[in-house]
Amino acid sequence: MDSRTWDTLVSSMKGTYVTGVGEGEVPRPVIMPLVRGELVGLIWLRPVEPGADALTGIAALSNIAAAAGADEVVLAWESHDVATVCRLPAAGPVPCLNMVHATPEGHVLHQFPYDEMGFAREGEATAVGIEWKAAPAPQEGGDLVAPVRAAVDYAFTPMEMDHPNPFGVTVVLMEEDGYSVRLTESLDR
Repeated sequence: MDSRTWDTLVSSMKGTYVTGVGEGEVPRPVIMPLVRGELVGLIWLRPVEPGADALTGIAALSNIAAAAGADEVVLAWESHDVATVCRLPAAGPVPCLNMVHATPEGHVLHQFPYDEMGFAREGEATAVGIEWKAAPAPQEGGDLVAPVRAAVDYAFTPMEMDHPNPFGVTVVLMEEDGYSVRLTESLDR
């Protein structure tokens, strides 16, 4: 992936987090598969129950990447939110937007810690914003929380499906399961 695409994805995710936290909700984990440097789309985690369902739901984000034949993926998630819903101990900075860029050869973990800041405008309720803190250096092969690790591993496992359009079927099935699938124009059905 070229640096311009990476910078765009990071900027987009940071903007999504600013908006989400400002509205009182941390965005759900998302996978962004790429094929030959082109973004396939953004696939957001379905609503999940805490525990095993959350672990499975996050790992299953890999299905869309596998069906697309992705050669790169980026996953984004919030440390505390994923640890809580998966019933796992929080690792690394909290709160923190994590983004992993992965290929079949390995991955690099990028962390963007932040503080939630409350502020009030005259005559309005207190709003919450984000103040981004200094990001630690990217970690080649950095530790990934278990369901994200599974999503990275399975994203590059060829999907064996006896159907003329495995990608289209996977998109439909994931949407039916409650995942939010937003494809780029070039791959939209």
